[in-house]
Amino acid sequence: MNPLIVIKIGGNVIDSADALAAFLSDLASLKAAWILVHGGGKLATDFSARLGIATQMIDGRRVTDQATLDVVTMVYGGLVNKRIVAGLQAHGVNALGLTGADGDIIRAKKRIHPTTDYGFVGDVERVSAERLDSLLRQGFLPVLAPLTHDGAGNILNTNADTIAAETASSLASRYDVRLVYCFEKQGVLRDIADEASVIPRITAQDYKHLRASGAIAKGMIPKMDNAFAALRHGVQAVTIMSADSIGGLQNADSVGTTIIAE
Repeated sequence: MNPLIVIKIGGNVIDSADALAAFLSDLASLKAAWILVHGGGKLATDFSARLGIATQMIDGRRVTDQATLDVVTMVYGGLVNKRIVAGLQAHGVNALGLTGADGDIIRAKKRIHPTTDYGFVGDVERVSAERLDSLLRQGFLPVLAPLTHDGAGNILNTNADTIAAETASSLASRYDVRLVYCFEKQGVLRDIADEASVIPRITAQDYKHLRASGAIAKGMIPKMDNAFAALRHGVQAVTIMSADSIGGLQNADSVGTTIIAE
């Protein structure tokens, strides 16, 4: 099968015009086909604050009331998505910006939690591998915003790490898929204050210990949970790495942190 890289970009890279421009330049140079999933949570938080809307996070996931949903729809589906698409087009990449509602690419259901009302937060039910595959075969490179829909007219805010993992898993029977999480750190750090403390490999057992100790916490938790879920569903490899090392994917497997299924 042909190789495909599903890349999720987030963190401070999205917030910095220079860092984002450098990432998009490196991304455009990749030879393999790819799908890009982006976040934008910090920008959404900033815009919410300007509008006087409080932000509430639980285990790295944003609680989304109606006012917050309006903000993330504008920021994720508009500002961030189109900024990325325009940047890629400047490098000759035929990028196509999408939310999960476009073409019914990603269907989700409103999260039901026994103790917490997350509001308009969606859990992915299915990703249309057939439609994404069709876009790739036509020469389009999809750029997915972290928004889905429920089929009943409702937009749902959906974790970008989850969308990346579900997208990678859905395409695993059609491509040799590698899932890559990119952000501003060099990988998963044993000590968040020490940039040199990158953990090169993490197994499921390692993850349990690292989470229990607090070394892995907050927004890294959904990344790790989704990484292991993707491996269980046929994704060939998962890497967590710095956005400025994306070009290294063509030359080496030793960048960042490799997640191991065992």
